[in-house]
Amino acid sequence: MASDIWQPRISRYVDAELSEEEMRAMDAHLRECSSCAAEALRQMQLKHATKLAARRFSPSPQFRRRIADQVIADQVAARRPVIWRWGWAPLLAAAVMVLVVAGILLSRSAEQARSQQLLSELTDIHVANLAASTPVDVVSSDRHTVKPWFQGKVPFSFNLPELEGSPFTLVGGRLTYLDHEPGAHLIYNIGAHHISVFIFRDQPELSRVFSTRESSKDVLKFHVESWSAHELRYFVVGDASDQSIHELTSMWKKAGNS
Repeated sequence: MASDIWQPRISRYVDAELSEEEMRAMDAHLRECSSCAAEALRQMQLKHATKLAARRFSPSPQFRRRIADQVIADQVAARRPVIWRWGWAPLLAAAVMVLVVAGILLSRSAEQARSQQLLSELTDIHVANLAASTPVDVVSSDRHTVKPWFQGKVPFSFNLPELEGSPFTLVGGRLTYLDHEPGAHLIYNIGAHHISVFIFRDQPELSRVFSTRESSKDVLKFHVESWSAHELRYFVVGDASDQSIHELTSMWKKAGNS
């Protein structure tokens, strides 16, 4: 089988270790072979997760020494008469404050790493899906055809924007997953660019990680806009211009409020 020839090269492809000619050949193959595209996506997600795990916050050596010195000081103070212990009160208060601040920083760092991981997974899905031989499960430019297709497949309902008079074309939709949660994946074209719109229930995990109601970020070469409305979390991902991404985002927000 042709995939037997290409499968061993996927790891080198993900790590960008192939020659330019081999990279072009692999790109062409991934557009035709869904099994290799799925394996490439899996390895990309693993690579992103590994990188993000390595970036998690860890206390600096100076911070560790400061806490150790404070613990020793507390132990010495505990052995002194009560009259001397009050002298350590400001230091103890400062130590508690340092621990509280460190906890807050650690929590925020973990949330930022998690949000970056989820956005990376969505961009990977966007790339791998476009490389597949069948990018969508329901092929239609009619929103009244695409929307009913999702009924019974996702645990929520949503409205698609009207595209008449806009530069966007609806390609179709497919079922997707994020953290084992089913969601809707819509694909649009604008010129030679493709834009993905992902919709999921705004679960507690997503609400915690994406603490702000709206956000705009760049992940690799892709621009991502995200917002929550009516207990749903939306993501718009693409390599089109920021203006095009924002325009499609505005149309979706308007449709969601209608």
